[in-house]
Amino acid sequence: MPMNKNNPLLQWTAAMALSGTIGAVVLESGADAPAVAFARSLVGGLLLLVWSAARGWLRPWTLTRRDLLLAVLGGLFLVGNWVLLFASYALSSISVSTVVYHTQPLMLVGLAAAFLGEKMAKSQLVRALIAFGGVTLISLSAHGADGEPVRLEGIALALGAAALYAGASFVAKQLKHLRPHVLAAVQLVTGTIVLAPALLVTPLPTDTSGLLWLVLLGTVHTALMYVLMYASIGKLPTTTVALLSYIYPVVAVVVDVLAYGHRPTWPEGLGMLAVLAAALAPKRTPAPQPEPQPARV
Repeated sequence: MPMNKNNPLLQWTAAMALSGTIGAVVLESGADAPAVAFARSLVGGLLLLVWSAARGWLRPWTLTRRDLLLAVLGGLFLVGNWVLLFASYALSSISVSTVVYHTQPLMLVGLAAAFLGEKMAKSQLVRALIAFGGVTLISLSAHGADGEPVRLEGIALALGAAALYAGASFVAKQLKHLRPHVLAAVQLVTGTIVLAPALLVTPLPTDTSGLLWLVLLGTVHTALMYVLMYASIGKLPTTTVALLSYIYPVVAVVVDVLAYGHRPTWPEGLGMLAVLAAALAPKRTPAPQPEPQPARV
């Protein structure tokens, strides 16, 4: 069946919309962050392995030792980022954590400058200052669903998650010769193995409802979302990808307001706009087609 030329646009839009609902799924599962990240890695990893095998992408096995070690390192960064982000939801709010998390593109620029020798433009430095000014404004003014100020620990966890995601993206840049679906499968298998011992302390939910939320997270918000992202990101202009990425935090804020009663104050809203405008603004210079990266959450 021929692909409609609008499909990449719809696929990326759907992936970003799904991303914005992850926070609600995590909270509704009632599970602790390590258990949620384990379930997501297990279900999503198995499905991506099946998908890759069915399409013949696992034959022949072409990963070198370096590729495998980097993939495992990226997997550690990726699942660590999930654990911190999921934990931050309960300590701040879905919308606050998600917006603060979007400082990660600027952190990636810093990593590239530090380790790859890429020059940081003055405009990027200004955007970084604006973004972290926005984070400061959010930290001082944001309130949770109970009307109490958000806990700074939650914002710190979201920033930590952003740093780990930037690390995962940095590693992915070194592995761009690999098919992203296979890379993601290896990383999720790594996450499953590493997080399994955590179940002794933070077990999976015992109720059917909680387990079903985690299955939903692994199937729809991980395996399906990865497939949608990787099927579309390389076919869209960088500016389109950047613009449509706004859907993710916007949906998260809407879900937080409608489902959990979050009411942003005007300084908090201003801080959110500062972070998103600085972190997601497209580059002024022509950029190459975007490279597939780990799913943002």
